[in-house]
Amino acid sequence: MAAIDCGTNTIRLLVADVEPGERAVRDVVRTGTVTRLGQGVDRTGELAPDALARTIDAAREFAGLVTEHGAERVRFVATSATRDARNREDFVAGVRDALGVTPEVVTGQEEAALSFAGVASGVATGHPGPYLVVDLGGGSTELVLGQRAPEAAISLDVGSVRLHERHLHSDPPTQAEIEAATADARSAIDRAAAAVPLGRTATLVGVAGTITTVTARALDLPAYDRDRIDGAALATADVLAACDALLRATQAERAAMPFLHPGRIDVIGAGALLWREIVTRVAAEVAGEGRSLDLVVTSERDILDGIALGLAARH
Repeated sequence: MAAIDCGTNTIRLLVADVEPGERAVRDVVRTGTVTRLGQGVDRTGELAPDALARTIDAAREFAGLVTEHGAERVRFVATSATRDARNREDFVAGVRDALGVTPEVVTGQEEAALSFAGVASGVATGHPGPYLVVDLGGGSTELVLGQRAPEAAISLDVGSVRLHERHLHSDPPTQAEIEAATADARSAIDRAAAAVPLGRTATLVGVAGTITTVTARALDLPAYDRDRIDGAALATADVLAACDALLRATQAERAAMPFLHPGRIDVIGAGALLWREIVTRVAAEVAGEGRSLDLVVTSERDILDGIALGLAARH
């Protein structure tokens, strides 16, 4: 079966084998590309024609891989940028034409549940619950708390692309820009804390490109290494230091980092700032419950795995 996750910054494909009743997938192909579908959506409320064209082209390439590997079922999930776009029907029609599948524009709550299911199939099982899973995307960020299933969740309309476009216009960002972005991030996290009891967190698990990139920076990897990143349990202080390093670097300095995807060079600072603020707030809420958040876990198993597992469960 094939799972496609189309976000604000990237579109990704997983072709996998999943046996009915299993809680894990076996990868056949896992790939993705940065198309920046959400370019300008926060400001205009519409998908830009060039961003739409890039994403439809990627869907057409994915169609070839789906056919090549004989995937029997396909589910295409679209998230934040598409949810917010007035012209999303243009996107739906383009994907249907390119792939032969109608994309599902899921709610933030559905996105959170799919991310939780993906994480639960992987590294989360080696750590104590409850788990707070954070899926930090380009346009939205989902926080979902649970043990075996989601118990509380929220989707916030803030992510690396939105925060970058709103605030971080200089290279490197100025202190005033950083303060404005921080205030925006903290306001969003306040809304999350009102809906999700962050202090109950036993294990904080982060997924998606911003967080895996921060992890690569904290590990000082000579190249992006999925196997080393998946399941990495880092000291909270090391995560925060990596976030600050990425936020304050120039774009030229980021471009020289061997683990950093070129499509993230401009927005990784905003994503790192948001992750810094989330980790800091969760640690404070946990401390308020008389415990400490010593480690932060990263998972490469994410919403794609959740989509694939959901497909298997339907049949």
